[in-house]
Amino acid sequence: MAAFGLPNFSQLAEAFKKAQQIQKDAQKLQDELDSMEIEGTNEDGRASIWLSGNQQPIRVRLEESLISGGKELTEEATLQALQDAYQKSTTTMKDKMEELTGGLDLNLPGIGD
Repeated sequence: MAAFGLPNFSQLAEAFKKAQQIQKDAQKLQDELDSMEIEGTNEDGRASIWLSGNQQPIRVRLEESLISGGKELTEEATLQALQDAYQKSTTTMKDKMEELTGGLDLNLPGIGD
């Protein structure tokens, strides 16, 4: 029986073991996210932006026909492509983090309250 409402030693040891595994896997996940290339495009596909899984910009591709359409059209298409890449990258990062921490519930005060 745990005293003062604290978990017993085996529960604490198990939580610590899980935390160590997550820490170990976190670097592997960081490397995986860094090596990803996630493409975002505008509505008609004439603008593309690639971000890493950690949302670092990698490259941009704008079709000549888009550029010749003028500054405003090019800016709008570029923004759409960036927003698409960002949304995909954010979703990917969230999914990967959930995989990494799946099933771990530390119930820490102040976190998620």
